[in-house]
Amino acid sequence: MQSPSAMPLPGCSPSPSLPLTDFNYGADEYDAEGNEEPKALPEGSETMPYIDESPTMSPQLSARGQESGDGVSPTPTDGLGTGGERDAGKGLEMRKLVLSGFLASEEIYINQLEALLLPMKPLKATATTSQPVLTLQQIETIFYKIQDIYEIHKEFYDNLCPKVQQWDSNVTMGHLFQKLASQLGVYKAFVDNYKIALETAEKCSQSNYQFQKISEELKVKGPKDSKESHTSVTMEALLYKPIDRVTRSTLVLHDLLKHTPADHPDYPLLQDALRISQNFLSSINEDIDPRRTAVTTPKGETRQLVKDGFLVELSEGSRKLRHVFLFTDVLLCAKLKKTAVGKHQQYDCKWYVPLADLVFPSPEESEHCPQVHVIPDHELEDMKMKISAIKSEVQKEKANKGQSRAIERLKKKMFENEFWLLLNSPAIPFRIHNRNGKSYLFLLSSDYERSEWREAIQKLQKKDLQAFVLSSVELQVLTGSCFKLRTVHNIPVTSNKDDDESPGLYGFLHVIVHSAKGFKQSANLYCTLEVDSFGYFVSKAKTRVFRDTTEPQWNEEFEIELEGSQSLRILCYEKCYDKTKLNKDNNEIVDKIMGKGQIQLDPQAVQTKNWHMDVIEMNGIKVEFSMKFTSRDMSLKRTPSKKQTGVFGVKISVVTKRERSKVPYIVRQCIEEVEKRGIEEVGIYRISGVATDIQALKAVFDANNKDILVMLSDMDINAIAGTLKLYFRELPEPLLTDRLYPAFMEGIALSDPAAKENCMMHLLRSLPDPNLITFLFLLEHLKRVAEKEPINKMSLHNLATVFGPTLLRPSEVESKGHLTLASDIWSHDVMAQVQVLLYYLQHPPISFTELKRNTLYFSTDV
Repeated sequence: MQSPSAMPLPGCSPSPSLPLTDFNYGADEYDAEGNEEPKALPEGSETMPYIDESPTMSPQLSARGQESGDGVSPTPTDGLGTGGERDAGKGLEMRKLVLSGFLASEEIYINQLEALLLPMKPLKATATTSQPVLTLQQIETIFYKIQDIYEIHKEFYDNLCPKVQQWDSNVTMGHLFQKLASQLGVYKAFVDNYKIALETAEKCSQSNYQFQKISEELKVKGPKDSKESHTSVTMEALLYKPIDRVTRSTLVLHDLLKHTPADHPDYPLLQDALRISQNFLSSINEDIDPRRTAVTTPKGETRQLVKDGFLVELSEGSRKLRHVFLFTDVLLCAKLKKTAVGKHQQYDCKWYVPLADLVFPSPEESEHCPQVHVIPDHELEDMKMKISAIKSEVQKEKANKGQSRAIERLKKKMFENEFWLLLNSPAIPFRIHNRNGKSYLFLLSSDYERSEWREAIQKLQKKDLQAFVLSSVELQVLTGSCFKLRTVHNIPVTSNKDDDESPGLYGFLHVIVHSAKGFKQSANLYCTLEVDSFGYFVSKAKTRVFRDTTEPQWNEEFEIELEGSQSLRILCYEKCYDKTKLNKDNNEIVDKIMGKGQIQLDPQAVQTKNWHMDVIEMNGIKVEFSMKFTSRDMSLKRTPSKKQTGVFGVKISVVTKRERSKVPYIVRQCIEEVEKRGIEEVGIYRISGVATDIQALKAVFDANNKDILVMLSDMDINAIAGTLKLYFRELPEPLLTDRLYPAFMEGIALSDPAAKENCMMHLLRSLPDPNLITFLFLLEHLKRVAEKEPINKMSLHNLATVFGPTLLRPSEVESKGHLTLASDIWSHDVMAQVQVLLYYLQHPPISFTELKRNTLYFSTDV
């Protein structure tokens, strides 16, 4: 089969909007505490076939919340589909990128269907012999409609491929997508048969060893340009692929429409195809949702699995990774048992609570629960650095076509590190109490996730539930069903992601939270923003509280660092001012969640210079926001100011000479204000200030406005801290200079303490006086901030992580020569930059006079 020649650049995601259900994390070889186990399941496990067409998948794919009759809601302010601000050439290029990525994933999908069909012919041939592997009826059930689906997609691929290869403004392909959508009836038949196909395949595997061997390792041909010729995937995983494919196709249609002018002949055809696809998704979700989620107890009661997932439990003083299963009447906490190779894996029940007996203790009632031991931020940051460094090594090995064993060793090490991070990073308590006795404590990294679990349990508790005690046989049956019923197969680490999956975004996401409407009564309202990185979600920004309103107008801008992120979550809260509800535990969140929503960060949609405006719907509330993305390599650039007035982007020597000062006025004033009222602020310098406030402060400092001091005293302290960081980041060359940067990198790598001391002090002495005096001034300030670590949670290491790259990162001219992968630069250079600043922060006080007086015997050439 021909692979399209006009493919995206290596490293681009083949599909712009990968649904979360397609991830394969490959964690079955570890038990719940992270101990290595013999691998019992082949890779390729998939999640439950539930196609999510809610706003968590994509804000415009919700068939339930459509306002327009045609089911298509392009982005409101970009003028997409009408030309708007985008020129025709840009739209044409974007469509080609979307189609090229889709073709690449279509090739993989066709190869998967081929692999599924491969054993069908020999199985049919043996069916009529005296020793059949399967009967004809079983074969027909398991492989139902696969041949038809294969032929549909093979024809679609063969027709689309030459069009993309010969791409220009005259090419049309809407009719191909319209035809593909019109054939979804075949998929409906496949979905209707899906449950029985899986059950038949499972029964046949249990009763026939030959079929079991076939179904465990089907060989999928690699893409044409891939060095891997084949990969092994289970039959169960491949049978799920057609269901997943409908979602992928729908997302691609959505992206194509965004970049197709309304007067283009393809536009109405794509619109029609999207409408058909969305209606199809809505209809089959109702059918699929309850499938493979029911279990019957010996008493004949039907229990359905509502939700499951991996959570960290604090048990006997240590963190344990558990798989938690929420059934219609019981919450069950389990871990995978260790099993020998070839043995069927089973769960071991740690505890269960009937929902009739389950209560959520309020903060003041949770005193008897164990307190949360929080891992220091610097340890978590260190581990992230290690993981990023290993990722870079894996990329280099793949680029150099290194040995697969070396790559596997690196991946294994990366998995161990990611597992540690997953286990140790959560700190938000989720407490569960059995009214008949024991309490349990889970730790989550995301309030969004905690809210989802709490809401799912409370929804079930509205029904008439009875308390009960499971007999040992009933508990065994229920626990035994968990392995088959689970919808989350593997822990969320990135180590074993398929090569065709998006690596996520690295860089900075700028988000403006504009406003919200839909509240029924006035309240004190604010929003928080969460993004995923390293397999879990973390809160990154928070708006101010808008008091006593039903229509808050925040209009606040935030800069959020992305580390392989794929999703953005927005949570809207009502602020709680009742002091009796506030808990001593710093990580307890008592404010009420009014609504929450999630969107996919599609690289092609956000990776533009223009703002992209959107609306996210949550619980009847609509939150309006805008975002744009800056890749990490772009954010590494220092851009000198073209004007010599002002202070931002102007050489520090020019500013100090003009001001007749030793330390720039902006540095002195910001530090003074932080020490006056922000030194005990939790997360000072780490938490983002509001971008619009920072820009306002930048403007008054640049204009040398007489109202600077008044403005500083009224401004949010995080905005002042952010202004200081921005000043150093926008210097035309780093404070520690481009010339000395290579020497700082070499000095920090020295092993001998005496040699390192001599070198690092000599390098400081080599700095121009304004740079050195300003650096020492900042150094003493940061040490004073770190003295308040018990209150502000900012250690020397945390401060070094924030300021190291800001003070050392080379300017554009210097860094141009060794720009490779953005993540590669980040993991290696940033680690060294942090270590340089940390060295000076941990050093006894350094005096400018003493430093200049103590000359060294060796040459001052650097």
